[in-house]
Amino acid sequence: MSKIISELQVLVFRLEDKQYCIDIAHIDEIVDRHELTKLPDSKPHVEGVMDLRGTTTTIVNPKTVLGQTGSGAGDRVIVFETEDERSIGWVIDEVNQVVSLDDADVDESVESKSVHGVVRQDDEFVIWVKPSAINI
Repeated sequence: MSKIISELQVLVFRLEDKQYCIDIAHIDEIVDRHELTKLPDSKPHVEGVMDLRGTTTTIVNPKTVLGQTGSGAGDRVIVFETEDERSIGWVIDEVNQVVSLDDADVDESVESKSVHGVVRQDDEFVIWVKPSAINI
């Protein structure tokens, strides 16, 4: 009898000098950042809105939620599938790769409101973030 390993796939991306990842099941697409329209009185992590093929997409800066102070405005946007018909995207600095993991690769002992766990990759930690905590 063979052992079945639960294989997950995550997208690894960069914000400033740190590596993060998210489950690809949440991702609709990855696009280039276009001109944003600022929204008055929006939450601090909302950069504005962008037109994405006729859909108004709210663009969020995950650096604000994750406590990063870097000012670099990324040029890529990860667009998420949401259950409430909203279109939300994260502005990021760089898309690195899609990585296959099994449950043993994820250390969930550091789980918090915005972090699912950490993954060790090439002697470096990759922080697995929860989209639900940032897409608020």
